[in-house]
Amino acid sequence: MTEAPPEALALTQEEEARDAAIAALAASESDGARLARTAKPPRMSEEARFKWFLAFLLGPTALIVLAVVAYPFFYNVAISFSNMNIYHLRDWEFIGLGQYASVLADGRVWSILVKTTIWTFSGVFFHVALGVFLAVILHEKFIRGKSAWRILLILPWAVPQYITALTWRGMFNYEYGAINLIITKYMSLPAVEWLTSPTEAFLAVILTNVWLGFPFMMVIALGGLQSIPAALYEAADVDGASAWDKFWNITAPLLRPVMVPAITLGIVWTFNNVNVVWLVSNGGEPNDQTHILVSYVYEAAFYMYRFGWAAALSMVIFAILFTFTQVFLNRTNATESVY
Repeated sequence: MTEAPPEALALTQEEEARDAAIAALAASESDGARLARTAKPPRMSEEARFKWFLAFLLGPTALIVLAVVAYPFFYNVAISFSNMNIYHLRDWEFIGLGQYASVLADGRVWSILVKTTIWTFSGVFFHVALGVFLAVILHEKFIRGKSAWRILLILPWAVPQYITALTWRGMFNYEYGAINLIITKYMSLPAVEWLTSPTEAFLAVILTNVWLGFPFMMVIALGGLQSIPAALYEAADVDGASAWDKFWNITAPLLRPVMVPAITLGIVWTFNNVNVVWLVSNGGEPNDQTHILVSYVYEAAFYMYRFGWAAALSMVIFAILFTFTQVFLNRTNATESVY
């Protein structure tokens, strides 16, 4: 048997090495492709998923707030610096602070501001006084049928406001109203011109507002009374405290953190309550003597078409309420426990 020449043997070894290298390369490529196919995309972190979840929840709300609150507010700010009225409804122009100067120079605005202040603080005073009084009575153990009484007393607040306002307007009718019937028949007094005399008409809208507002304060006070420990009253009884002492030294201080925010809301709501004034007095009658600021804004905008002037007055109202709210809450430390 003849042996292969050395050149042929070297060539065969070289070919075997090349084939082995090609096989190894193919195997490595196959593993890489398989790994690429089986590799999973990187997972989103928990924090990122939480942020996307919050955006999903808050996004629609933010859009609605922008559409129904932010846009009207900034549009109102814009037209308050304009000459927009019935003659310049589409071609209005910015005129600077002219509308604000006109509002502040209008003596009628100041007289209506005084009426608005009387309307607001008298209404809120009776809301709080009646609400807290009824809540304290309902909180007593000797009261029977508390649930029924609560439902009955909440009804003035639950009934739609315009129905209550129109009902009270009918009750204040000079000839056929229930109020004058009671006054003349059971009290033997002359009938009152509730809706035709400026002072009596303003008193009529205040009475209607008191009727509408006390249930809210009563509900808030009832919730606050539930949180006062009974042991405090028992200790006061041991010390021989009177009912007034217990109310003044226990009930009133512990109700204060609950009532101050409610009073703040009540002042803002009452200041801006155009429904009662407009419906009971039939648009400020007699002779526009029962207007408050917001009803005067409504009349200026939609009866006199002074849109720019009305927008400027509404911004003045906003500034008054914003300043009052900040000062009142800071002075009373109503939000101290929140922070």
